[in-house]
Amino acid sequence: MKSQYKIAAYITAYEDPKAVMDCLNAIACQSSFTVDKLLILDNSTKKPLLHLTNKENILIKFHPENIGIAAGLTWAIKWAIEQKYDFLWSFDQDSVPTANCLEILLTTYYQLSQKDNYKIGIIAPTPSDPRTNKVIEGAVFFNDHFLALKHNSSVDFYECDSPITSGSLISLAAAKTISPPCADLFIDGIDLDYGLRLRQKGFHNLIATKASMHHNFGSPIQVKFMNKYRYIQQYSALRYYYICRNHSYLETRFSQGYYHFTSLIRRIKYMLLQILFIMLYDLEDKQLKIWACLLGTYRGLIGNISKTW
Repeated sequence: MKSQYKIAAYITAYEDPKAVMDCLNAIACQSSFTVDKLLILDNSTKKPLLHLTNKENILIKFHPENIGIAAGLTWAIKWAIEQKYDFLWSFDQDSVPTANCLEILLTTYYQLSQKDNYKIGIIAPTPSDPRTNKVIEGAVFFNDHFLALKHNSSVDFYECDSPITSGSLISLAAAKTISPPCADLFIDGIDLDYGLRLRQKGFHNLIATKASMHHNFGSPIQVKFMNKYRYIQQYSALRYYYICRNHSYLETRFSQGYYHFTSLIRRIKYMLLQILFIMLYDLEDKQLKIWACLLGTYRGLIGNISKTW
């Protein structure tokens, strides 16, 4: 295998220095392969990671005004390309890869890249939430919406359109061929947009089933709905706004022909379902969260993603 891969890692940090340190330590303890540089975008208001600025292999940008995940990832990709890295390994702060995660990702990448005309854009581990013991699935775009792709543990890898951002090992050779992540998306749907655009350019995006990563996904609560127990995600008003806005924007614009109309109907149904769950299960800020769903969906459908929450 090519031993001279040059790898940078990137973390988006926000008000949780312990989670950042857990992620940093997991990256530093990888077997066989090492990360040359660690890039951190700290959106925290009080700069809790200031003590890391004297570390030679860590580069931190502080943005207490909070520029979001998308703008940070754009900065990291641009920096890594300029510095002639081969890969950028991107993380949310609440992710912890296992010690052999990077080794498996790179081994799989190397083996598959030997095939003729098989270009890889992103290779990602299998993320699971330790609170729910559920695999966080990658997505495929099906006609008029993004659909979670059922995890297949019986194979070494499988393809999808969009792995989640956290844990994704991005080929910078592929990244050079498309525009960077859309900064206006801010926090949600960045992976869906970026992954699908790489696929449309002819690159393959993969989930490696033997590479594992723990990832705290949202704020899950268990509820009983229609006589069945299920997990639903509980969010702040800000997150409801961006989820409804960005998914409405992306899905209606990736849809073609008749599916553009069905996508619009699907997004309105999703919004109404979220409002129902808020009314039934949320304990605070119900009116604000309902307004966030309404406003976000409206702005996404009309294509106005420059308006922030």
